[in-house]
Amino acid sequence: MNVKQRTIKNPVSVSGTGLHTGEKVTMTFNPAPENHGYKFRRVDVEGQPVIDADADNVTDTSRGTTISQNGASVSTVEHVLASLVGMEIDNVLIDIDGPETPIMDGSSILFVDALTEAGAVDQEADREYYHIPYNIHYSEADRKVEMVAMPLDDYRFTCMVDYNSAVLGSQHASISTIGEFKKEIASCRTFCFLHELEMLLKHDLIKGGDLNNAIVVVDKDVDQEELDHLAKLFNRKDISVAPQGILNNIELRHQNEPARHKLLDMIGDLALVGVPLKGHIMAARPGHAANVAFAKKIKALIKKERGRKHLKVYDPNMKPVYDTVQIMEILPHRQPFLMIDKILELSKSHVVGLKNVTMNEDLFMGHFPGSPLFPGVLQIEAMAQTGGILVLNTVPDPENYITLFLKIENARFKDKVQPGDTVIFHCNLIAPIRRGIAQMKGVGMVGSRVVVEAELMAQIVKKTNKTTEE
Repeated sequence: MNVKQRTIKNPVSVSGTGLHTGEKVTMTFNPAPENHGYKFRRVDVEGQPVIDADADNVTDTSRGTTISQNGASVSTVEHVLASLVGMEIDNVLIDIDGPETPIMDGSSILFVDALTEAGAVDQEADREYYHIPYNIHYSEADRKVEMVAMPLDDYRFTCMVDYNSAVLGSQHASISTIGEFKKEIASCRTFCFLHELEMLLKHDLIKGGDLNNAIVVVDKDVDQEELDHLAKLFNRKDISVAPQGILNNIELRHQNEPARHKLLDMIGDLALVGVPLKGHIMAARPGHAANVAFAKKIKALIKKERGRKHLKVYDPNMKPVYDTVQIMEILPHRQPFLMIDKILELSKSHVVGLKNVTMNEDLFMGHFPGSPLFPGVLQIEAMAQTGGILVLNTVPDPENYITLFLKIENARFKDKVQPGDTVIFHCNLIAPIRRGIAQMKGVGMVGSRVVVEAELMAQIVKKTNKTTEE
């Protein structure tokens, strides 16, 4: 049974203060249509620009994750996005009247509570997961960051943090399914070390900070004078250090709350991939920059695979539209420069041709004879000959015309082609033929592998005694 996309039943608002800006902000979750995804709308900016929650829109990860688009930005989006993923909501438009989401209590629980109040409703469209196909790795040697996404028919997380701190130590957190988010992860608050807090305060960077919305780990000796100074900054009567080394004596919600919050951040940042995932994510020492880089790597893989979906894999044994003899009646090329053996499909806008690469071709005597490869330039020539059939098919007497190359652009060679391979070339018109000039996008495939792609421009010209094919 397919899982349906979900949105919320009713709009719901939360208000609070931005952690870094200190600005009061109201944020409203609104129902959104199918395939909408997560979007923020800056209602305080002229034109109310919309910002897609997309890894490609990330512009800063120094103190949280910031996304920007259409001349506007929203900062610290990770806790909000984590709540949406954790509640398995697919489509929401988030109105916000400031540049930063409210920090609330430093976790996602108040967003989760608001979404619970709003209710959820199934939509008609199916939810399209991206199933991690194989192990995807990401690492940063200098920060000792290690991440891997592994195939799994669920969404599972395992996270480890280690800051070489005697107080914090090494901590692990995990959930076996995203359904555990609300109970196990959503209430876990952000944290920082005392030395970081002092630096942020010195540079006026946490104007909305409060000792109730963050766990402060005391990682150094601190005297009463410094504690009194912090109490004054945060408008508190006094501040002390708890036995477990946590400032202001708040009680941890979980013994490993910092590790659980890092897992929360990771869930929110990976929402920027743009589609719900199925897989097991394992991370050591994650942070926003690494999370976003990992999200971009997964998104690039999704984009690459989606780009191949429209390419049909053809059976080389299917009955051809034209065989080699018929091709020679249309194209002027002859051995050894006739590169196409069959035309498998032909319409007014596309053509599919086949090239069998064999070891007995003359070119392999001189082109890497010890490790034979079919040259990239000849792959382009074979693609062009395939496209030539398409172009010449537009005139009633193709035997009286030839095609001349005018331009080759964006040629990319994706994988090697060797003797024994059968290359299938797809050429599609990307604009109507005008004045005999055709523009085509060509792709060459061996099985399901894309080996070459390029954009070609050619001109149909009538044969004369002075014309030579190029």
